[in-house]
Amino acid sequence: MNLAQYKPLETFSQKHLLTLQDWSEDEILHCLSLALKIKAMQKRGEAQTCLRGKMLAMIFSKSSTRTRVSFEVGTTQLGGTALFLSTADIQLGRGEPISDTAQVLSRMVDGIMIRTYKQSDLEALAKYGSIPIINGLTDEFHPCQVLADLLTIYEKKGTLKGLKLAFVGDGNNMAHSLMIGCSKLGIDVAIASPDGYKPNPTYTAWAVANAAAQGSRVTVCTDPLEACRDADVLYTDVWASMGQEGEADVRRKAFEGVYQINDACLSVAKQDAIFLHCLPAHRGEEVTAQVIDGPHSVIFDEAENRLHAQKAVMALLMGGIRL
Repeated sequence: MNLAQYKPLETFSQKHLLTLQDWSEDEILHCLSLALKIKAMQKRGEAQTCLRGKMLAMIFSKSSTRTRVSFEVGTTQLGGTALFLSTADIQLGRGEPISDTAQVLSRMVDGIMIRTYKQSDLEALAKYGSIPIINGLTDEFHPCQVLADLLTIYEKKGTLKGLKLAFVGDGNNMAHSLMIGCSKLGIDVAIASPDGYKPNPTYTAWAVANAAAQGSRVTVCTDPLEACRDADVLYTDVWASMGQEGEADVRRKAFEGVYQINDACLSVAKQDAIFLHCLPAHRGEEVTAQVIDGPHSVIFDEAENRLHAQKAVMALLMGGIRL
């Protein structure tokens, strides 16, 4: 698979990015190929103007470093303007129906990126609005992060199909989106989570069906070493995500001492395995400092690729671009 030579789709039919389950294999590959081209253009200093005159509204119910900076910078680099909207500052945070907010913003801006709690809020924006809606994160999915992850894996490995990714930790929005995105592209996925914290069975079933169509595998287990064996990519996330701080002590007891990417995980993975983390990270908890700051870690390349992957998403959904 050579994304640099990937033949773009004649038409890109998706209007929104709510979850990667809605996107086909070709649509994901199309987006990744475009991200590579946009990244190369940026590195060469070439102007990118597909969002000239366009406005992106960014709604944040959950704060973020990488999501806000990458979308705001990315919109500017594509020639558009980004408008930051905290739910503390708009009527959505004071009880205005989502349907009203969707219809009002649809008359004023050209797209909405929202980082929030409920996936149903995102879907309501898409239902009642008439402009593209981009999932910046919900409690259930984080598709923009996974596009950046896939872009990073491709850059480091030169391929996607046939690789194996192991995820150790909470069966959260990252686990869901990694299972879905990887299974769409023929990447084996192994998730190791403690009982009571495994991925949502519905989303696991989606990924299993995707993998069956690709000839790959999705497995869910409780043993991190089993998951990491022969993996090309090791991945983890924090034990308690934003909004789960009240469960931190309980979660620590469930995860501590077992669900951590460490030297033992590296020892059973492939010698050239890479380590990914969506950040922020807690060194000494879900990953050791030796791993995250060691030679297998590519977390800062991964973080940078949030910018390029999300520019590709905006270019496709808002800019009508086809490179």
